[in-house]
Amino acid sequence: MAWRFKASKYKNAAPIVPKAEACVREICVGSYQTYGNNIAASGAFMAFNWEHTGSSVAVLPLDDCGRKSKTMPLLHGHTDTVTDLKFSPFHDGLLATASQDCLVKIWHIPEKGLEQSLSDPEAIFSHKQRRVETVGFHPTADGLMYSTAAGCVALFDLSTQKEIFSNNEHPEVIQSASWREDGSVLATSCKDKCVRIFDPRAAGSPIQLTAESHQSIKDSRVVWLGNQQRILTTGFDAARLRQVIIRDVRNFSTPEKTLELDCSTGILMPLFDPDTNMLFLAGKGDTTINYLEITDKDPYLIEGLRHTGEQTKGACLVPKRALKVMEAEVNRVLQLTSNMVIPIMYQVPRKTYRDFHADLYPETTGYKTELVAGEWLNGSNQAVPKMSLDPAKREHGDEPIIPRLGPKPFSSTTGDVSFDKVFAVPLAPGSHENISNVGQDSGVEMTPAQGAKPDLIVEIEIKKKHEREPVVAGNGVQKSLTTSERRKIFEQNSESSENSTEGEDRTDADLRRSCSSRSSFAERRRIYENRSKSQVDEKPQSPVPLRREHSKVEPLKPSQQQQQQGNVIDTKRISVPEGKLMEEHRRGNGAGLKKSATEAAFSAASTKRTSTVFGKVSKFRHLKGTPGHKSTHIENLRNLSRQIPGECNGFHANQERVAVPLSGPGGKIAIFELSRPGRLPDGVIPSLVNGSNIMDFQWDPFDAQRLAVACDDGIVKIWHIEAGGLSEPTNTPAGELTAHLDKIYFIRFHPLAADVLLTASYDMTIKLWDLRTMSEKCSLSGHTDQIFDFAWSPCGRLGATVCKDGKIRVYNPRKSETPIREGNGPVGTRGARITWALDGHYIVCTGFDKVSERQISVYNAQKLSAPLNTASLDVSPSILIPFYDEDSSTLFVTGKGDSTIYCYEITDEEPYICPLSHHRCTSLHQGLSFLTKNHCDVASVEFSKAYRLTNTTIEPLSFTVPRIKSELFQDDLFPPTRINWSATLSAEDWFASNDKAAPKVSLKPEGMETLSSIQQVPAQPIKKPDHPQFGGQKSEYEINKQQEIQKSVSARMEFTTKLEQDDMEGVDENEWQE
Repeated sequence: MAWRFKASKYKNAAPIVPKAEACVREICVGSYQTYGNNIAASGAFMAFNWEHTGSSVAVLPLDDCGRKSKTMPLLHGHTDTVTDLKFSPFHDGLLATASQDCLVKIWHIPEKGLEQSLSDPEAIFSHKQRRVETVGFHPTADGLMYSTAAGCVALFDLSTQKEIFSNNEHPEVIQSASWREDGSVLATSCKDKCVRIFDPRAAGSPIQLTAESHQSIKDSRVVWLGNQQRILTTGFDAARLRQVIIRDVRNFSTPEKTLELDCSTGILMPLFDPDTNMLFLAGKGDTTINYLEITDKDPYLIEGLRHTGEQTKGACLVPKRALKVMEAEVNRVLQLTSNMVIPIMYQVPRKTYRDFHADLYPETTGYKTELVAGEWLNGSNQAVPKMSLDPAKREHGDEPIIPRLGPKPFSSTTGDVSFDKVFAVPLAPGSHENISNVGQDSGVEMTPAQGAKPDLIVEIEIKKKHEREPVVAGNGVQKSLTTSERRKIFEQNSESSENSTEGEDRTDADLRRSCSSRSSFAERRRIYENRSKSQVDEKPQSPVPLRREHSKVEPLKPSQQQQQQGNVIDTKRISVPEGKLMEEHRRGNGAGLKKSATEAAFSAASTKRTSTVFGKVSKFRHLKGTPGHKSTHIENLRNLSRQIPGECNGFHANQERVAVPLSGPGGKIAIFELSRPGRLPDGVIPSLVNGSNIMDFQWDPFDAQRLAVACDDGIVKIWHIEAGGLSEPTNTPAGELTAHLDKIYFIRFHPLAADVLLTASYDMTIKLWDLRTMSEKCSLSGHTDQIFDFAWSPCGRLGATVCKDGKIRVYNPRKSETPIREGNGPVGTRGARITWALDGHYIVCTGFDKVSERQISVYNAQKLSAPLNTASLDVSPSILIPFYDEDSSTLFVTGKGDSTIYCYEITDEEPYICPLSHHRCTSLHQGLSFLTKNHCDVASVEFSKAYRLTNTTIEPLSFTVPRIKSELFQDDLFPPTRINWSATLSAEDWFASNDKAAPKVSLKPEGMETLSSIQQVPAQPIKKPDHPQFGGQKSEYEINKQQEIQKSVSARMEFTTKLEQDDMEGVDENEWQE
């Protein structure tokens, strides 16, 4: 037993979290229902899912940090969520992605990373209408990839771009797969609660061993413990406790070790390092990452230091060759959160870090292998050679070891090589098929002697568009060659009669070169990388310096073109990016230059506003929420009800009083007068006794004394509050409306018409009532499940609903009982809310996704098929209740029990949802209710006012915008507002379809000057008195004479806008990079 007391070298490995500046920040990551880790790393790059849908992938350098733009280059290769992604262990730039769109795609990442978004992969593999769950590379054979879809395991040979193995013997979905370190067998965990050992090369059935594993159908993971005879699985038991099980394949049916942890819902992602036997368990949705050390004897799992930090969306290990070994970094975990990638370094404490600690770093698996997919499938096994992490034994010292970024270099020296034998990529220019196509396209008849040989490597050099003769653009502007261009032409083969333009193919005689002249590995790799389809030859325009390459002209009329033909006209000069000019040349041989210079330079900018390129700049970006003084609070609230349904806001206020539900029998609602703030006296609180449980209540928007209360017996009670408020409890309403035979979900008053009330019931119908006659006028149907919310459009003609069946519906109640439009809404079933925005052109919906994460979605009101954008917030059970201020287009959202009021601006262009400064309260609130616009103190630049209900108080809350000249009326913040505090039309007129738009009124106080009137007054220049030579003022005759002389001189002078540097050669862009 002495071994038990032997201290491990890695026992005290401590997680070190860098500062925020050293992390990748401000990224957009959602919550994905996948079996992958959502992030992967190689020795050079990291890749992770991007945005809420996860259909795009972000690829960044491994050591990258700082804020990231939402317009950064991405991999746009899939139409649905990317379920898994892995880098090749032998090529740091080779990435495989699997998706719910049933496709697996192979990407080649350029050496400098992504400079432009990519959408063309190197290879595509299909799983025939089955969602792909996992993907990965073989640990010893180069070019061998595996993927799983449903119960199928498939192997692909990248060099031939073919499927070489497929098996469908798993009865359920394969949730995880892991190769043994020697690449001989594969371990899988399945939804049928079993774990299997899988040998694709075995004769007969490839499933060698099967054992019952975790007794829950929830997600499970498996990882092979290096080259040992043991595997480790994570999952859930029958009681939904998280488990870790270690099994020995020699006694597969009996677990060697079972460790039960907690009852959290997130699956534990096991990250294992075979060199140090360090195991990291990162749970999805957890804020902790557990570190354990695995031993080969009891207790098998020894717990180390635990890291606590941000909520985890995904995690992965960094390859050992990329670690900082001179800082005793033994492992690095990349933690993916909702908005950051945090590199967590595990460091072993040592007295000094000046020397390499060889005892911490045994030889690790290298990145070079001679084994290929075909050889492995035929039964060949070959271990990957080990390598040392000692900087003294490495070529580049303590720098990270980065292997090839492209495919495996050609190992043959016989010349019998071609690009398609490296791995399957689209045919590169220079292969024999493409050369044949060149001959056909160009009209050149190729004889057998001229035909391209299949074993011949042909190099195509891509050059800028250079001609021996001066180029004359379509507008008559002549271009002279630069010094760099002339030098390139001089260095070319004298036999070439003409240089090809960029993007065009040349004939065989111009292109072919012998492979013996290009025999070096580096040269051949460079040839391939230049021809990789993933790389874009054209450079991004943003970093290209602007130069005056052409003096472009305004478009002329046909008659003027005939008169000016052959002449060079220079007017309205502008600098244009070189890439833009080259694109115009390439598309139409100069035809693109017929556009004006202003159009050419700013056409792209006109389609996108500054908000989408540089971030939304809003006048309300720095809004400030300020609670009212304590003297304005209503305190000593007691017995607040916690049983109000989720469809009810639970708190309503108008300009005179507030309504608060109280706990206890009888359905009590307390009414508090805002004109009497202070501490409430102890004792019985006067209230409205409804006699039944309260489902929803709402103030009449046009009558501050009328309150409508819906009860669970299907009756709506109308209460009238006297001017002085309640003095004692009362149970006699002013009227009762028997609306439904079942419970009522919610009630809504019409925003423009008086005495129009809407009710929604458990019978899945919506009814409209005329409160004057207490009669039903309309009934709406079409819902198949619980109705969560209803919202009137600003015009009052349409209504939108969100339902538990995951649908959003738009109704025109006076014309049709069924919805006129329908689309997909939030997928979560906990609850949702809906509201209109931007004059009824857009719909904003709040709800939950599959993993109960709260989200905000914006829809086009005319196209409800899919949201324009979705913003994810956090995981919380409370429903986000929205309030939209149409004048500022500001959306306030918060939930019961939250302490933060989230603020966004809704725009009509991407990204549609722009975050503003959120307001964080000092305590949790139980409700929030906003007042109408006419009660805002515009003199204090208050654009919105609300009342907040806490456990014991009711507090006013003011939202203002900081302004310097606050003594002026900020008319840019307060446009004429729609009058929604008085009725625009009667119920009779509205039901008769006699619509009328709500009038608008200015909020400017009397006697207050507007900001625009002050800014529009131009500063009067100080007119300096003239001092003529003899002391008198100039006469009118002298002034007219002077003007005539100026015109005469100007007419004799030659007028030109041509600059001296137009005749200069300039510098080629490639020379700047050299």
